[in-house]
Amino acid sequence: MNPSLNVCRLLILLFPLSLAPFVGAEPLRFALVAKTLDNPFFVQTGEGCAAAARAEGDTCVLLGAHGPLHFRRQNEALEQALDSHPDGIAVSVSNSQWLSDHALRHLGSIPLITFDSDLAPMDRYLRRAYVGSDNLALGRDLGRLAQRLKPRGGTLCILSGWPDEANLHERIAGIRQQLAGVRAPIDRLHGENGWSEPERCPLYNADTFQTALTQLDTLLKAGQIDMIISVGAWLVRRPEEFRQHLAPRLAELEKMGKRPDLIIVTIGDPSADLQAMLEEGLFRAYISTPTFELGRQSYRLMKRLAEGKPVPEKTYIDHRIHLPGAITVPKPGSHGPGGG
Repeated sequence: MNPSLNVCRLLILLFPLSLAPFVGAEPLRFALVAKTLDNPFFVQTGEGCAAAARAEGDTCVLLGAHGPLHFRRQNEALEQALDSHPDGIAVSVSNSQWLSDHALRHLGSIPLITFDSDLAPMDRYLRRAYVGSDNLALGRDLGRLAQRLKPRGGTLCILSGWPDEANLHERIAGIRQQLAGVRAPIDRLHGENGWSEPERCPLYNADTFQTALTQLDTLLKAGQIDMIISVGAWLVRRPEEFRQHLAPRLAELEKMGKRPDLIIVTIGDPSADLQAMLEEGLFRAYISTPTFELGRQSYRLMKRLAEGKPVPEKTYIDHRIHLPGAITVPKPGSHGPGGG
C-alpha cells in the first residue's frame, strides 16, 4: 500500500478538527509530528501533550506514519499537518536537510518548535524553540558511566538508530568528547585515554528492536568489545525477549571473564522491568529520559507562541542516571533557557 495513503488516513483519524473553521473562542489546535508512531517514546510524549492541552480546553494530536522510521514518510506527515493550519507544530527531526528542503519550505506563519531531536544548526532559523534532553550533556554522562566502569579505557562500540538523527548524533559526540577529554568534535576514538572504536562501529539498527538485538548478539559472540553503549531504548522495548535471549550468553561470558559492560538510554519513567534487569546485571547502568513531561512542555511552548508570548530558545528536560541498588542520580535540567 502507498505509504502516503497510510499517512493521510492516519491524519484523518487523529486530526478530525483540522478542517473545522475557527468560530469565536475555539480551542487551539496543536500537532506533534513523530519520527514514527511505532516507537513508544512518541506515543507517551503524545499522551503528555494531549493531557496538558485537554486541561486547558485545547487539543494536541500525535501525527506520523506507522512502520520503520523514514524521513520521507515523516515529511509527508509534516506536509499534511501544515496543510491543516494548526496553531502550532512540534516535530522530532529525523533528517534536518530533507525536512527543511521540502515540507518546512511551506511553514509560513505557523509557529514551529522541535522536540527530542533538533534541526541542524544551519536550519534552526525555521523553528522558534527546542525542548528535550540536552543530548550532548546526556552523551557526556554516558561517557562518565563508561569511565566509572572501565577507568583504564577499552574498546567501545556504540549502538544507534540512524546516522542522520541529530539527537543521537549529539549523544555520540558527547560520549567521545568525555572519553577523549576534549570539548571539540571528534570523529572516532583512536586510543585517547585508553579508549578506541573499531571501524565497524557505531552500529545502526534503523530504529528496530530485532536489529539492535542481533547486533548486540553479534558483538557478544565476537568477544572483542569491552564496552557497549546504546544511545536509545531499542534493546529494552521487549524486556522479556531481551532477557530470554541474552541472559544465558551474558552469564557464560561472565564466567569466562569476557563479558563487556552494557549501558542503555531508556525512555519514560523507570519501570519494575528495567530495575529488575539492572539488578540482574543484564546491563550495568541506564539513563532514563522522560516522555510525558516532554509532551507537556511541548504543549506549553506551542501555547505561548500561539498567544504571542515569548519562549526560551531551548528548554532542557532532566534525565536521570540509574545504578544497581536503586541508586538514582538526578541531573540538573531546566524548564527555562538552556545553553549548549
